[in-house]
Amino acid sequence: MALTFTAPRAAEVQQGQDVLSIEGLSVGFGPAGRERIVVEDLTLAVRPGQVVALVGESGSGKSTTAHAALGLLPAGGRIVGGRILLGGHDVTHLGDKEFRQHRGPLVGLVPQDPMVALNPTLRVGEQVAEAVRRRGVPKRSVPAEVEQVLERAGVDNPGVKARQYPHELSGGQRQRVSIARAVALEPQLLIADEPTSALDVSVQARVLDVFRELQDSLGFACLFISHDLAVVDSLADRVAVMQKGALVEYGDRTQVLTNPRAEYTQRLIASAPVPDPVLQAQRRQSRLAS
Repeated sequence: MALTFTAPRAAEVQQGQDVLSIEGLSVGFGPAGRERIVVEDLTLAVRPGQVVALVGESGSGKSTTAHAALGLLPAGGRIVGGRILLGGHDVTHLGDKEFRQHRGPLVGLVPQDPMVALNPTLRVGEQVAEAVRRRGVPKRSVPAEVEQVLERAGVDNPGVKARQYPHELSGGQRQRVSIARAVALEPQLLIADEPTSALDVSVQARVLDVFRELQDSLGFACLFISHDLAVVDSLADRVAVMQKGALVEYGDRTQVLTNPRAEYTQRLIASAPVPDPVLQAQRRQSRLAS
């Protein structure tokens, strides 16, 4: 997808409490007192109905930040500073069970690889039905609700796909099912970690269309992790730029992408592809000369 900057989105952000608030977060790996800090003193917030994109090159700390917000840091990782609030509640030091209970229907996850979220031994419909039932939908209404959720997520022939296993679907269809499963809970917050990076361009475009339609209709807040600035430009209200674990720029999407203040952000934008190779070379040269 080529990078083109558009006019500001007209999304109306509801007033009220932040759905996700990250305050001075630092995350380290390794023995206590000798940790390798991979996220340092990071602060950002996601309001109801808002899409905040977290961008940066591989290894910048984007996914670690998302995993910390979900209480899913890998072994050896822990929060060593700051705090995380979900729905106004401090979850920084909750145990795994308590964190899962609080996260419950509040947060949905769409990972880069849908097979991480989907159980390969269960049919697609069963997995979406599990999320639907957790929302309290009556048993007799679950099958119709499952089909409706799959259809809204852009799954072709949802009645047929519901009876299939994840490995029987294409990559794009699996990611749509992953999105359907996440939004079936009607979460207040969706965390999407590079959800289209493994898809080819045409499939990616359709998945993004589905994502936009669902976000507009359901109004969930979203922390969207990506390295693709074209994707970020098409979705985000605000953009947070990370470099080597630190937040180097944070602001309105239009301001960050068209008038970046940080040198690192300028380099990211200069390296993003545009359709005309001559224009791309000129733009990079202009950045280098500035």
